[in-house]
Amino acid sequence: MIRWWAFISGFVVAAVATGAVLYGLERLDRAYPPPLRNARLVSQEVLDADGRLLRAFATPQGRWRLKTSVADVDPQFVRMLVAYEDQRFFDHGGVDFQALGRAAWQLLTNGRIVSGASTLSMQVARLIEPRADRSLNAKLLQMVRAWQIERRLSKQQILELYLNIAPYGGNLEGVRAASLAWFGKEPRRLETAEAALLVSLPQLPEKRRPDRFPQAATLARQRVLERLAVSQVVGQGEAARASVAAIPAKRLDLPSFAPHLAQAARVRSPNALSIGTTLRLPVQRELEALAQHSAEKLGDRVSVAIIMADSATGEIIADVGSSDFLDHARRGWVDMSRAVRSPGSTLKPFIYGLAFENGLVAQESIIEDRPADFAGYRPRNFDMQYQGDVSIRQALQLSLNVPAVRLLDAVSPAALMVRFRRASVQMVLPKAEAPGLAIALGGVGLSLVDLVQLYAALAHGGQPVQLGDGVRARPARLDVDLLFSRAAIWNVTDVLSGVLPPLGMKQRGIAYKTGTSYGYRDAWSVGFDGRHVIGVWAGRADNGSVPGLAGYASAAPILFEAFARSGVAITPFQPPPPGVSRLAYRDLPANQRRFSVTSGGLLSASRREPSPQIVYPPEGARIELSSQDGALAPLVLKLQGGRAPFHWLANGKPLPQPTRRRSSEWVPEGQGFSTLTVIDADGRATSVRVFVE
Repeated sequence: MIRWWAFISGFVVAAVATGAVLYGLERLDRAYPPPLRNARLVSQEVLDADGRLLRAFATPQGRWRLKTSVADVDPQFVRMLVAYEDQRFFDHGGVDFQALGRAAWQLLTNGRIVSGASTLSMQVARLIEPRADRSLNAKLLQMVRAWQIERRLSKQQILELYLNIAPYGGNLEGVRAASLAWFGKEPRRLETAEAALLVSLPQLPEKRRPDRFPQAATLARQRVLERLAVSQVVGQGEAARASVAAIPAKRLDLPSFAPHLAQAARVRSPNALSIGTTLRLPVQRELEALAQHSAEKLGDRVSVAIIMADSATGEIIADVGSSDFLDHARRGWVDMSRAVRSPGSTLKPFIYGLAFENGLVAQESIIEDRPADFAGYRPRNFDMQYQGDVSIRQALQLSLNVPAVRLLDAVSPAALMVRFRRASVQMVLPKAEAPGLAIALGGVGLSLVDLVQLYAALAHGGQPVQLGDGVRARPARLDVDLLFSRAAIWNVTDVLSGVLPPLGMKQRGIAYKTGTSYGYRDAWSVGFDGRHVIGVWAGRADNGSVPGLAGYASAAPILFEAFARSGVAITPFQPPPPGVSRLAYRDLPANQRRFSVTSGGLLSASRREPSPQIVYPPEGARIELSSQDGALAPLVLKLQGGRAPFHWLANGKPLPQPTRRRSSEWVPEGQGFSTLTVIDADGRATSVRVFVE
């Protein structure tokens, strides 16, 4: 009986003692938790649309530590790591007592350390709380910390922590940064030799750096491959082949693409671990290389900027702000894709678009290219020569200045600015000046991004879009009217698609326009297919003159090369709207065969009659013409002023017969927006836009 009570008393005492120890450990664990917070600090990353790394920023301590998960790493590397460092990783609770006993026995019998007993959990503990000494107390603390870590994290979380903070030489931490620096690729797919080297480096990262100590790195890799557990993972034959692979000779730079966008992303989202963009890394990489190579050919201080966008979504696919961000001579830190410069002749297509929409001209209409005086403004062509009578198509393709100014004078600069605002693009005018005729030749400020946004509307059938990179702006389709009527958009596109490619370049099925600013300071070229738009700017960031710099000779070849290097398939242009085609000169209405001007450049007008005005339907009206049988009833058209006969156009297509009456009828081809234009005998025109229901 006494023995029974003694047994019970002993058991109770042992239980109480055990409980006290566990309670004490629990209190100590809560009072002195492992410093995991700093271990979770990683580099900020800027990513492309598919999650690929564009640019990373070092941590505040100057380390490259890229966030990595087990899924981001080659599975064979993980198996090799566990086999080499901690075979019972998934079975122990932070300390491998079997390995600890083996190591102690080998120390006693050999008088030196033969093998270690450090687990991956203990290594994580050492990395998050480094100590200079390697004493017994330090090792015991590692064991306690490993136990604490195992209580808080799952095995996968511990493994991921190691993959993020293990040292790989210099300021490289984590397997992802190491793989990019030593092999130039993400660690998702590693060769056996690469995986073995990455397994071996963290033990002595500085003494085994491949770029400084290739022999030590080779021997360390060989030890990994010869470990029995590792060879069982990869196979003897594969281990033998990996042992003869070359060691990396130098450390590579980590990805650093779209530097201007990356800097903007960091400023706007300083606390975000990863920042997504709309860019696509393969396209961005190719166009950055193209910009750098092209700038080197153009001159010592010349820079190049390139923007590529998807006109259907508004997404900026590539954003090259300069030819080389680190080139001080070219002032590469200046983002020239956002700099406001003179756009030269690149705005001319929009002048012609407004003229097409208003029914003032057709592609084969004749216009004069002769010296003209517009109230003191005397534009001259780029080559100082004049072509005489030319077609509208030729005038735009040759980028003749006088015809463009004549048309702008007819449609009015203010009306053109309204269309630009419809596309959410604001021009920068000289201080205290109203829009003038100089807009036709680049007398206004505009950035490359805004210019591409304007051309995106042409590529998207007239529908304006908001360009965005996901950081500085969000891409969106603008809920506004078309930039021009679909007929006008098709005419402009048809003309620009016929412009000859630069010398030595192949026709790629794109429509494009070039421009050169006054004084040879800016060279531009913007082109588009049925979906994508690319804009190119070349010049000096300090606004200096570059003799010989011109849009056709300097920027257009870069544009064509950019389409080739982008890798995107050319999208065909949209077909012409129903009833719209390029009419021959002989088939044009009499009033559209020649754009009449006086010697002063103004449209000739009757002094007895005011300009024509459409009084019905009014601008912006919604008119219901549907009958019960689904057919559309005729719409009555009424006008005031003007001189007969009158020519009516619906969506750029002439109505069958001119009329001398001030009322007429038109049967719409279908529901939706339509543009109605009337032209009188003096060539004066006016238009309204209505919606037929």
